[in-house]
Amino acid sequence: MTTRLTATSLLLLSRTLRRGVTSRIPPRPFGIAPLGLELSAGIIPRAQSRLPFSTASRDPGQQEPPPAMDSPIKVVSHLGSRGGEEGGGAAIDAGKSARRPLSLWPGMYHSPVTNALWEARASIFERMMDAGNGATDDDAGEQRAPTELLVKTPAQSRTSIVYKFATDDILREQYRDPWNQVRIGKLLEDLDALAGTIAVKHCSDEDSTTRPLLVVTASVDKTELKKPIRVDADLKIAGAVTYVGRSSIDIQIEVTQVDQDGDNQSDPIALTANFTFVARDSKTGKSAPVNCLSPETEREKQLFSEREARDKMRKRKREEQKGGLENGIHKLRAEAERLNALLAEGRVFSDLPALADRDSILMKDTRLENSLVCQPQQRNLHGRIFGGFLMHRAFELAFSTAYAFVGQRPCFLEVDHVDFLKPVDVGDFLRFKSCVLYTQLDNPEQPLVNVEVVAHVTRPELRKSEVSNTFHFTFTVCSDMLKNGMKIRNVVPSTEEEARRILERMEAEGLCN
Repeated sequence: MTTRLTATSLLLLSRTLRRGVTSRIPPRPFGIAPLGLELSAGIIPRAQSRLPFSTASRDPGQQEPPPAMDSPIKVVSHLGSRGGEEGGGAAIDAGKSARRPLSLWPGMYHSPVTNALWEARASIFERMMDAGNGATDDDAGEQRAPTELLVKTPAQSRTSIVYKFATDDILREQYRDPWNQVRIGKLLEDLDALAGTIAVKHCSDEDSTTRPLLVVTASVDKTELKKPIRVDADLKIAGAVTYVGRSSIDIQIEVTQVDQDGDNQSDPIALTANFTFVARDSKTGKSAPVNCLSPETEREKQLFSEREARDKMRKRKREEQKGGLENGIHKLRAEAERLNALLAEGRVFSDLPALADRDSILMKDTRLENSLVCQPQQRNLHGRIFGGFLMHRAFELAFSTAYAFVGQRPCFLEVDHVDFLKPVDVGDFLRFKSCVLYTQLDNPEQPLVNVEVVAHVTRPELRKSEVSNTFHFTFTVCSDMLKNGMKIRNVVPSTEEEARRILERMEAEGLCN
């Protein structure tokens, strides 16, 4: 009897203590807080109710308000959440995943911004699939291709994202680099996701009887960092369609951040980027025409004219390259002379290393490399590896290459034109190879370091390797480091193939006479 009374007393005491401790637990434990992000400009708000990582709660008796086209999409964090515990959010409904085809679920590796953008983009495709009165997958395949093109304005595709770094500790920590600035590689990933969502919005015709078009990243024009991006102040990225061809869509994105002193007179633009997407038929895979664009404001008309002139110039150069035998001969002779000049110092390194210039270094001695197997978590809505993920990984390797070469933390300046030549699939063996291609030391106050990163898709089973992407990043060093007597070495090629790569890059930059 004594033993039973003691056990009972202990049980009651234990329950009392637990109730006392539980009453002191805050309703939302640390780590479960909404991220300070907003996506605006009319992204389909239906996705809000289907966010798989949402921790927002709703009163059971409260009626859900009707969706508004201009209401922002809240991006929330699921860090530290545990199902079934107090403050851990609503229980996961396993039946929700069955309502959407698996093909519309992108990988979950990406940033909260990318996930929210793809969630909004998937809602457009999902709406098309649901509109056919519960049509099956077989019925969805019978949807006709779009036959009538709409005329849309840039405002109809304009989308913006606000990063509330100043007030959201979790979000700030996700984007912070070791020097308390924004991780550029992670930001490039978000820029590509934003541009893709804008392209999908422009191509959408709101007609449930037509199958939606697929849009893929074709190229990225020069992405220029105008000033450092801090992680302690709110950041905004916004973009819209600026020009369309038959099946191509040009999109300009601007990243803005107000200066720390709050000076409204200074230019808030911190980074600009231009993306080109191409539209393809989701059934045949062939190029498909896209909706027309009608610019309204003077700024929109100016951007349209600039991109149109650039497109015509690109086509004219392509035609000139096809003909002109005599011009081609002169070009080959001039190229041979430049190749010999570039290889002169490299030959000294190879044949007379003791007499080589100590302020120079061979290109092959600046190389770095890493590799990975592409995982399902890194795919996009179309089942391919996300282009922003490739840019992210390429930037990280380029930064490390410049860091090892300079000997101090480099400062990023720009990403040059990027062409996405080959798609990358889940399961591909991807190899990134980098080197310092050349340096520009003419301006002692801002020496430039050009880093090349080449992405190879390798298939060991087939004994095959193809180039998927080639990236060119430009870095410099802080002026304080130069004042301390630091010197950047000149990079020289040791083979003709390396010399040709340098010449091609210099011609693209307009550095060759």
